Amino acid sequence: MQTKLTLRMEDELINLAKTIADKKGKSLSKMVADYFRMLTKKEFIEGKALPPNVKSLYGALVDSNIDEKDYKKYLEGKYL
Repeated sequence: MQTKLTLRMEDELINLAKTIADKKGKSLSKMVADYFRMLTKKEFIEGKALPPNVKSLYGALVDSNIDEKDYKKYLEGKYL
């Protein structure tokens, strides 16, 4: 059974979401339903699920000698 759901949000966000849904070939309702399904998955609830872009990088630096000090030095050089 499907039930109507009313959401309130900024017009700009709605328009952006509609544009994204259109580019994906989905309705906004389908996109929201997919998101809600993802939120209810056991892996996500337990914090075990990673976004695809993060998952693709997971373990990339395992054998490197890079540590937190190196990262801080990089950020200081970039922004200071």
